[in-house]
Amino acid sequence: MPSVVLLNQLGEKVSELTLSERVFDVKDHQQAIYDTIVAELAAMRQGTQKAKTRSEVSGGGRKPWRQKGTGRARQGTIRAPQWRGGGIVFAPTPRTYKLKVNKKVVRLAMRCALSSKVRENSFIALDQLVLESYKTKGLVQVLANVNASGKVLVITKEENGNVELAGRNIANVLVQPASRVSVYQMMNATCVVMTQDAVAYYEEVLK
Repeated sequence: MPSVVLLNQLGEKVSELTLSERVFDVKDHQQAIYDTIVAELAAMRQGTQKAKTRSEVSGGGRKPWRQKGTGRARQGTIRAPQWRGGGIVFAPTPRTYKLKVNKKVVRLAMRCALSSKVRENSFIALDQLVLESYKTKGLVQVLANVNASGKVLVITKEENGNVELAGRNIANVLVQPASRVSVYQMMNATCVVMTQDAVAYYEEVLK
């Protein structure tokens, strides 16, 4: 079974933390990860773009000139697409970009993402993460103590007000409760810092 060193906030070793094989030692499944990340990024799109077609543009009810005899090309409305101020051909309309991915595939992708971080030695386990204040320097000091660098994803079991506020103003640091972490966030991070109770949460939910 895989294991990692369990550290405290000072960066000192507390013990060895044994991880579940079913969650943190899963064979890589690239297709599951790809499908899940594509769906997550697609769901982030607003899909609120809108333009008017010739039937929606105001005006243009009258034929601008008679059909024949003027020498000019025949026109039926001044709101046709070739006119200035006319409608847009194949205009975009509000839509949803959400893609369906099976729950089993999403869970498999998350297990693969967690396992890859453990295999790459990009996984740091903390016995707890408690800040007395929401000051940024408190979290900066903790991350420095455990040698967390690069794009850091800090995962707590539940929402932690002080930790989230402290991490909000640090570049390349994202603080999330375990239930809100996406596969994209996990794979995008170069270092994952997770509390011991968050590890237990994933082992229970993803088993």
